Amino acid sequence: MESAPFIRYLIAGKLRREFILPYNHKPALDIPGGSLIYTAVGVRLWDQGIGLIGRVGEDYPHEWLDQFAARGFDCRGIKVLPTALEARYFAAYPNGDEKVSDAPLAHFSRLGLPFPKALLGYSIPATQIDSRVQPTDWTIRAGDFPPDYLDATAAHIAPIDYLTQALLPSLFRRGQITTLTMDPSEGSMNPTFRDDLPAMLRGVSAIICSEKKIRRLYEGLTDDLWEMAERLSSFDCEIVVIKRGSQGQWIYSRASRQRWMVPAYPARVVDPTGAGDAFCGGFLAGLRQTYDPLEATLWGNISASIVVEGSGPFYALDVLPGLPKLRLDKLREMVSKA
Repeated sequence: MESAPFIRYLIAGKLRREFILPYNHKPALDIPGGSLIYTAVGVRLWDQGIGLIGRVGEDYPHEWLDQFAARGFDCRGIKVLPTALEARYFAAYPNGDEKVSDAPLAHFSRLGLPFPKALLGYSIPATQIDSRVQPTDWTIRAGDFPPDYLDATAAHIAPIDYLTQALLPSLFRRGQITTLTMDPSEGSMNPTFRDDLPAMLRGVSAIICSEKKIRRLYEGLTDDLWEMAERLSSFDCEIVVIKRGSQGQWIYSRASRQRWMVPAYPARVVDPTGAGDAFCGGFLAGLRQTYDPLEATLWGNISASIVVEGSGPFYALDVLPGLPKLRLDKLREMVSKA
């Protein structure tokens, strides 16, 4: 009987069909993407043994799943639903870092490009508050992944929805997971969910979220980012990382009460898509191996810096093997304490 592959890391997230118009670079149309694969790539730059957890519709290109497997990712945790699932994602970067996700027709017209048939009928998903009781097709269920996945020792929950964030930590704790990170969904980082945070973050080693999301969560309470980080850490969460895009990351450690500011590595940006997710992957690998919040942030920062220098998730996997370590040594010199 064939033994199951050895899994060190679990990543739960979404897979997308991406249509990207980078600034001054070649369009990347109908390519694999999404938080799940970009986070996994962020881990893979430092380590291997990665199991993917996610859901796709029957219309998702199965050859992409084969490509993930060929790159060394375990896809047994990807559940293919018997119905179609809207997984298209559009983003244009007309001014470099600034992302625009609506009116795709206008952006293709602006660039004099034909509109892709595969993008016909697309509209940007409305931002809604997550449900506490009603799962969606994206919501991860307990039986979506094989039992041996729980032999992993580190896991990351990428933005899906509140119910996934509430379910998976308790499931993971039944296994060998000792390092658990989470990037909460936009629909749960809402003032109405403040009372749900203690339960959602119980047992989470680090919460990683964008400045936009954390500001929305604490809207009307405080404008101080460090105060927001301290509030989040008070819910039994050891580390808070605030992603600030091209400005890098801010880190708060509850145990030491230390604060750090890490600038983004000065990369040659081609396509920013997936950078935040790649950061989460590198951070997870660093935290599992060192359990040092600053070191983990540096690893995540470098993962992001490599991903943005090309389009699509696989570009980063084809760089010179020694590149992450070389950049890591340079980035260490750029850290400052707050």
